[in-house]
Amino acid sequence: MKKISRALASYFIQGILYVIPTALTVYVIWSLFQFIDGLIPYDYPGVGLVTLIVSLTVLGFLANSIIASPIKKYFGKLINKAPLVKTLYSAFADLITAFVGKKKSFKEPVLVRLSQEHEIEKPGFITSRDLEKIGIEGEKVAVYLPHSYAFSGNMFIVPVKNVILLKVSSADLMKFIVSGGVADIKEKIE
Repeated sequence: MKKISRALASYFIQGILYVIPTALTVYVIWSLFQFIDGLIPYDYPGVGLVTLIVSLTVLGFLANSIIASPIKKYFGKLINKAPLVKTLYSAFADLITAFVGKKKSFKEPVLVRLSQEHEIEKPGFITSRDLEKIGIEGEKVAVYLPHSYAFSGNMFIVPVKNVILLKVSSADLMKFIVSGGVADIKEKIE
């Protein structure tokens, strides 16, 4: 009986945690809409909604440019003063940017043959074709091989002949890898 009541209490709390952010957001936006609509002396339908959208957009712009920018600069200066922290932070920031930023690096989904003797292959992404900058010459590429059920992976230098380009989107392949191969993907891996 105690297990059941604990499970029910846990589900109740999880339900509250899912509902509260959405409910608060809806409540705040509705309250702002009513407040702005009450300030506008004109009785035209939609003017309050347009004013609310414009106000939130301007607020977002001001928060991003006036508030967030100085905080980012200060945080950047602080990180640059600690060499080890700077290295870790920049590596993680680059990894996150590779997935979702403007500079997406995982654009070439591939299968990598792990051994010439066995037909074992692992899906991954070519991250660099130019390895001369790190002193590696020849027909090799850098390939990132993510782990399943984790936000981690390994980077390998492999011969180009062991790499097969896939006709699938990077996002679908990452979803397939991270899920351990159980996620549906839109296109067929070839």
